[in-house]
Amino acid sequence: MWSYIGDTMGNLLHQTAFFNLTWGNYLMIAIACVFLYLAIAKEYEPLLLLPIAFGMLLVNIYPDIMASPEETSNGIGGLLHYFYLMDEWSILPSLIFLGVGAMTDFSPLIANPISFLLGAAAQFGIFGAYLMAILLGFNDKAAAAVSIIGGADGPTSIFLAGKLGQTGLMGPIAVAAYSYMALVPIIQPPVMKLLTTKKERAIKMQTLRPVSKLERILFPIIVTIVVCMILPTTAPLVGMLMLGNLFRESGVVRQLTETASNALMYIVVILLGTSVGATTSAEAFLNVSTIKIVILGLVAFVFGTAAGVLFGKLLCIVTKGKINPLIGSAGVSAVPMAARVSQKVGAEEDPTNFLLMHAMGPNVAGVIGTAVAAGVFMAIFGI
Repeated sequence: MWSYIGDTMGNLLHQTAFFNLTWGNYLMIAIACVFLYLAIAKEYEPLLLLPIAFGMLLVNIYPDIMASPEETSNGIGGLLHYFYLMDEWSILPSLIFLGVGAMTDFSPLIANPISFLLGAAAQFGIFGAYLMAILLGFNDKAAAAVSIIGGADGPTSIFLAGKLGQTGLMGPIAVAAYSYMALVPIIQPPVMKLLTTKKERAIKMQTLRPVSKLERILFPIIVTIVVCMILPTTAPLVGMLMLGNLFRESGVVRQLTETASNALMYIVVILLGTSVGATTSAEAFLNVSTIKIVILGLVAFVFGTAAGVLFGKLLCIVTKGKINPLIGSAGVSAVPMAARVSQKVGAEEDPTNFLLMHAMGPNVAGVIGTAVAAGVFMAIFGI
């Protein structure tokens, strides 16, 4: 009797995670807790960082939650494995773009088309990081998947990694991309201040012209036709982004707009965030490649910010002081955080300076620019 009880208790004890985790799992659990702290206490992109951190926590306590059907005894995969399949199939990133489009006002970009150039300039970090990744030993497709982190656009990073067959790197790439998105207020200001003068940061820009409803309706249609005709592979991202925006601007499908920007958006964020976090098991995450990816992502992000600011300085000279260079940093795509950072840094020099709407132009242009950069890579590799 006592022997049976002892054996049963011993079996139960050895089934606990304490007897099955490695030091790597404990390290990843600690990292997940740090991310949870940043999401909850510091409010760094909590809608993204919190589910990612919790997915990271779950997979390092119970790895089978990401197991495929082939890896289990009963042929049923883990819960987050099925969430993750929707990442691999590009479903969730595309739906994120649908929601972003439904929430985004493209009026600042329409009112000031020069913002397209600032958004394009900020993509320099992507192609600079691509060359660096090649030098660090990544193959061409892996280098492209890693470099897109420079756009500070998590869904595009996941989308491109899946399309290029780099699912093994998707976890570190996605975590790096979303982490840098969350850390925009910390990473960008030093770069912006280093490359600009007090006088430049204090430049006040003219109020943007009003944009008509017809312009706002035609914009998503024209962008879809032009971009997708040139780079058809961008249709899942650009098409969904512009469809969501057309829902918003048409004014005739309010229910679809509300669903795409609220209920659907938040459901997708939960699925995508937890599944991305669950790709960061200790075995997959703690290696030299991950360190390289994190470093390359930071370099790409800094280069992109710097390129946007420097191009903004050039436009400032060309327009004889009508463009504040700070808005160029918003071209890295992290909507709307990067635009808010431009506003914050400008307001530090002059509290009456209002740059937010001007910065939103390059910011939303950066979203399109990063999707286009992903399309360029797919076209290069014949995807």
